[in-house]
Amino acid sequence: MILAGLRRLFLLIFGAAALTAVGSIVIAELVGASLGRSLTVGFYLVGCFLMLSGFFVGNRGPARVKSESDTRSTPMGMLLGGGRNLRWATLGEQNETINNSAVFISVGLVLVAIGILFDSRHAFF
Repeated sequence: MILAGLRRLFLLIFGAAALTAVGSIVIAELVGASLGRSLTVGFYLVGCFLMLSGFFVGNRGPARVKSESDTRSTPMGMLLGGGRNLRWATLGEQNETINNSAVFISVGLVLVAIGILFDSRHAFF
């Protein structure tokens, strides 16, 4: 079970890195920027965006909307004096929130690390 989870995590990291690299290469060609700099900035931007997203996903409160089809949650329903009915999140929902946050932050950190490796201002080898 752990090996299957690690395999999915590596596939997610590889997919995110591949999409970021392809997007950075396309943007570099369109604007005429250097390939190394475009890859560096692309990995930094996507990695930081994922870490920021993970932060906000992890800080979601324990209250959830009771029903998506509640008419009081529409703008007209709010004008007529209704509010949203809230409920407390189940333990499973809270665990899912923390797990999603950890995945976003982990993938973001790996992408920023890849960006550091592409950064010409830091000579590692």
